[in-house]
Amino acid sequence: MENVPLSVTDAIALVNQTLEYAYPTVVVEGEVSSFKVNQGKFVFFDIKDSESSLGCFMMIFNLRVPLEDGMKIRVIARPTLTKWGKFSLTVRDIVPVGEGSIKRAFQLLKEKLDKEGLFAAERKRSLPYMPSRIGVISSTQAAGYGDFIKILSDRWGGMDIVVVHTQVQGADASRQIVSALKKLNELSEPVELIAVIRGGGSIDDLAVFNDELLIRAVAASRAPVISGVGHEQDETLIDFVADERGSTPSNVAERIVPDKRAVTDQLSGNIELLIAKMKHRVQVVHSHIELSLELAARSTVQSYERSFSRYAEMRRLLSELDPRRALMRGYSLMRTEKNGPVVTSADVGDTILIETKQALINAEVTDVNEK
Repeated sequence: MENVPLSVTDAIALVNQTLEYAYPTVVVEGEVSSFKVNQGKFVFFDIKDSESSLGCFMMIFNLRVPLEDGMKIRVIARPTLTKWGKFSLTVRDIVPVGEGSIKRAFQLLKEKLDKEGLFAAERKRSLPYMPSRIGVISSTQAAGYGDFIKILSDRWGGMDIVVVHTQVQGADASRQIVSALKKLNELSEPVELIAVIRGGGSIDDLAVFNDELLIRAVAASRAPVISGVGHEQDETLIDFVADERGSTPSNVAERIVPDKRAVTDQLSGNIELLIAKMKHRVQVVHSHIELSLELAARSTVQSYERSFSRYAEMRRLLSELDPRRALMRGYSLMRTEKNGPVVTSADVGDTILIETKQALINAEVTDVNEK
């Protein structure tokens, strides 16, 4: 049977259909060369080894790690025959390979994001003290997650822990973690903080936490984020952007909640100190009251003595002014009648009563002369 001729377009479509069926995705590892970005949105580069080279294409928004010529990478791509008849790889994901390339990608992205201010100390938030609702992003099968939950429960317990299970390594891990962050930040009952944790691993395994979209998602998180990735000596970009960093998942648990035994001891010490302060205060108040009472009593006595002294003086003065004292000294009083008022003048013919110390004398005035 004679083959039916195909148009060029149909032939390319047939090849692409065959490629899509046979090789929907390929993973290719090699070295980057001829890297460039056109119009700010189209990324072109070649991936090569010592003998061959393949052209690669991707959109800029899918470029999640910085590239430069000479870096060794692994691409996850779809083989495609372009309409110009050129074979190309349409790249979906890029993973740096080898310690040198991973460190170089890390450094390039760190410098870029640092210039944007994503790592600035002033944008970091404090973690809530004794949170009651915690979001956790981790692989629930990982040993680090188990240690984290155990230490969290041993140290405090009773918290509401919302766990979102994700991969923590591999091509799709960063997308899952970004999705988990979005989910936790959109809960109707919000979490007070989010912990992103993963135990130790190789530099290739931890490269997931250097993904640009993941770093930006952490920076945009509504809830404060604490990271605990790898071991103490490990360093990933999520540690720079997180509000706080724990050296390990276990250390994250220690930073999130206090040790209830330490809190109990501290409260006991505070109570003892408070009781001692209250006793001291009572003693001070008691002494103050005693002194105040003593001063009040002394003041009362002094006031009484002053009043009594004044009374005695007034009594003495009144006694001195008593007319009877004048009689005792030989003087006499002149009245109009017995017990009547004392008079100091009289007219001729008036009858007066003269009182002396020993007698009452009735007399008639016969003469009055002006003094």
